[in-house]
Amino acid sequence: MERAVRDYLVVTGGYWAFTITDGAIRMLVVLYFHQLGYSPFEIAMLFLFYEFFGVVTNLVGGWLGARIGLNRTMHMGMALQVLALLMLTVPDAWLSVPYVMTAQALSGIAKDLNKMSAKASVKAISGSGGGSRLFRWVAVLTGSKNALKGAGFFVGAALLQLWGFRAALAILAALLAVAGVVTALLLPGGVGRMKGKPKFTQVFSRVAAINWLSAARFFLFGSRDVWFVVGLPVFLYDRLGWDFMWVGGFLALWVIGYGIVQASAPGLLGRAHHGHGPGGGTARLWAFVLAAFPAGIALALQQGWPPGPVIVGGLILFGVVFAINSAVHSYLILAYSDRDRVAMNVGFYYMANAGGRLAGTVLSGWVYQQHGLVGCLWWSTAFVLAAALLSFRLPEPAHDAA
Repeated sequence: MERAVRDYLVVTGGYWAFTITDGAIRMLVVLYFHQLGYSPFEIAMLFLFYEFFGVVTNLVGGWLGARIGLNRTMHMGMALQVLALLMLTVPDAWLSVPYVMTAQALSGIAKDLNKMSAKASVKAISGSGGGSRLFRWVAVLTGSKNALKGAGFFVGAALLQLWGFRAALAILAALLAVAGVVTALLLPGGVGRMKGKPKFTQVFSRVAAINWLSAARFFLFGSRDVWFVVGLPVFLYDRLGWDFMWVGGFLALWVIGYGIVQASAPGLLGRAHHGHGPGGGTARLWAFVLAAFPAGIALALQQGWPPGPVIVGGLILFGVVFAINSAVHSYLILAYSDRDRVAMNVGFYYMANAGGRLAGTVLSGWVYQQHGLVGCLWWSTAFVLAAALLSFRLPEPAHDAA
């Protein structure tokens, strides 16, 4: 087996293991703390540090990965996630808002260290093959990750219902610890490390395309999380009367389907690009298409259409188009980056991604509490349109950028 393919499979396997725990802990916290009587806005606040420290981690993590190697930053993330899971196994009396926010801060740092390391590693180990190979590899990594995050939603909800909150967390921590040991033994050292020691000021990109793409990414992911993180699961549980297993199962299937579409994006878009990766025009087109879906769902709910079919059908269509948007962005950040600076560029880009998630998470709780799910959907529409307008500044990448 080609060494690059072997390393890619190891990175992907480690990313998969981490992602299941990330999806599970998200669902566990939302459902368990809603059951304890927390309001939607209070639940959103539990994720405030998770998203905020994601912003900080991506800024620092890319620089750190360039200095010490991406394999080390990936395993630092795994170790922190194990600690975050174990922190939440304490008795209910200890689970104050500041304590849970601190545990979620560690989980946010862990998630973005792991994600930045895995995504940047793809560029570092991809070798020859041009934009088409890079697009396939990053799409499969990202798409499979999202499918497994969906599986993690279901695993979290199922473990909560069958075993309880603390047993679920302990099981997840043990599984991730085993995965961390295995990948640490298999991955080579030095992946993604720059030849020189980069200064911290170098994390801020001087490439205009990367800056515009990062701004578009902020609004793209804010548009999803503004209704998906708190508003949607609480709406399904409270307004539609679904139990934990139904909520977790549906959101799991949505994210799995989203991941499958994302992994399939090179095939879906390949004919239009003649064997090369997509460019700025593709990102712009699909962002405008995406804006129609949250607006359409909001209008249907306002007209009194049955909420169950509208939410289920609308969310499926939104997920398909959102997945294509995300896959195009994930390719472009690597295509716009030089191989030597990929860790820092990816870190900067995912800092913007985490910022969008932070804004969307906070708004999801506040807007749902004030204006319901329809309000969340109109905010989502506005965010998507902002991403589409920013995409007018995205160039076509050079065909040999990989």
